[in-house]
Amino acid sequence: MRILALSDQIHPFIYQERFPDNLPPFELVLVAGDLPGSYIEFVATKVRVPVVYVHGNHKEEYVQDYLGNLSAPGGAIKAHGRIVEVAGLRIAGWGGCPRYNNREIGQYNEAEAQSRFLSWYPVLMGRRLLKGHGVDILLTHAPPPGPHAGADFPHRGSTALGLFHRLYRPRIHVHGHIHLYEAQPKREYTSPEGVRVINAFEYTLIEL
Repeated sequence: MRILALSDQIHPFIYQERFPDNLPPFELVLVAGDLPGSYIEFVATKVRVPVVYVHGNHKEEYVQDYLGNLSAPGGAIKAHGRIVEVAGLRIAGWGGCPRYNNREIGQYNEAEAQSRFLSWYPVLMGRRLLKGHGVDILLTHAPPPGPHAGADFPHRGSTALGLFHRLYRPRIHVHGHIHLYEAQPKREYTSPEGVRVINAFEYTLIEL
């Protein structure tokens, strides 16, 4: 299965009339945060496959109407704080990043994330024991601790996501938040738990 993953920065190769015909065929789109809602809607209207997203830490994913009202992007499935079944895959979503200031939007406490992940134990652990993976995909904005974590405090790796790896062993973890020119330029690595961790910055195609 081929997946298109996007995050953090609009890319002209995606935001154009020829999209998606300018890419190899794919069966799913994952959006890992900090992209405008209008861009997400553009992608959703151009493709005939599911689009699943989580929010980032800058409140960009909302779409504003002429009255100033904000709404979620149309045509896309919001995965934050949920486990969704899409395209034959089980996807766990968690948007935002670990708290680094007093803003309410797009930040979370590690304890909050850990509590939610532990609440999924009855649902995910049986599948983990049976199939080796509690979910197929973990879709987040923040990276886990490790090579993709940023050097500064706002871009640090989320310890709660490390806990998710240890408990549920997703096949892949797709994240955003880290611009490849700011951190380790390697787009993908494998964690000690055997999880493929993939940075979706701008866009990338993933074989699963």
